[in-house]
Amino acid sequence: MAQEMGGHAGEAAAADGVSRVASRNAPAGPSPFRVEAPALPVAKFADPRWTAAGEERARVPLTRLETLWLNTGTLCNLACASCYIESSPVNDALVYLTRAAALPFLDEAQTLGTSEIGFTGGEPFMNPDFLPLLEETLARGFDALVLSNAMKPMRRHEAALLELRERYGAKLVLRISLDHHSQAVHEGERGPRSWGPAMQGLRWLSENGFSLAVAGRMVPGEDEREARQHYAALFAREGIAVDALDPARLVLFPEMDAAADIAEITTGCWSILGKSPADIMCATSRMVVHRKGEPGPRIAACTLIPYHRDFDLGDSLAEASGDVALNHPHCARFCVLGGASCSA
Repeated sequence: MAQEMGGHAGEAAAADGVSRVASRNAPAGPSPFRVEAPALPVAKFADPRWTAAGEERARVPLTRLETLWLNTGTLCNLACASCYIESSPVNDALVYLTRAAALPFLDEAQTLGTSEIGFTGGEPFMNPDFLPLLEETLARGFDALVLSNAMKPMRRHEAALLELRERYGAKLVLRISLDHHSQAVHEGERGPRSWGPAMQGLRWLSENGFSLAVAGRMVPGEDEREARQHYAALFAREGIAVDALDPARLVLFPEMDAAADIAEITTGCWSILGKSPADIMCATSRMVVHRKGEPGPRIAACTLIPYHRDFDLGDSLAEASGDVALNHPHCARFCVLGGASCSA
């Protein structure tokens, strides 16, 4: 995803010109979750201090580092229609994070009292260092949250996962992406023949007593209560032990589109919306990424924005402890107006 580091509307561009269509299983049409909105004006999200209307942009201070995310790399066995970082079988814009490179960040997180380490990708189970890094994380006493699609890369490691579950129990949580409660919509986003393997992986995790969550989405106009009821019916039919009415166990994410128009968040928005900077994801989390071509990993302010220069906070957690300007469409649509967080 080699868009210019200072850009925002180009977040969906693939690295070195590689896009999702390079995967033979990529969906043929547009995403069923696409955002219907006019194009984002170029004047918006252009200045970290001021909005296009000349108002002071909202900022979020780090209150406490509760969750440290480790991005294991953008390589994935799928190529979804609207993946926010264009993960695919060929996109290595974020290279594999090695265990050796990650350990200093775990050391630093321990000194800061961080409670949770999150793993995201790409598909974490494709990284050859992922399982040793996961075991190291759990052995240090952290809670671990692993985001996965539960397909072949995960299933190759069933024995190791069973051993980790036996040793660490509910301290290991796997959150599986099931984009919709219907096969047609899920495969419209994730590609043909992606539903069956995901359901099989979910059933295996449930049958073997893992602490399990699901990440889903809603098509435009779909009611959240109705969506949760449909997911609940699906889980009951399939014997999957996930409480669809619990927002921590079925996480329904708002949509994102960096090219679609959205309001900028000003300092005055907090009182208007009845929200606080402490509610926003970057108040309690940071992410380690290793961008292709860079000598080592660095800290990004947000799991959703790994490339934008304004969200690169340095090469240590201490350096990354400053305020974050909400200078990206995802800040507005996903976090502030959408009220979402990637953390548990």
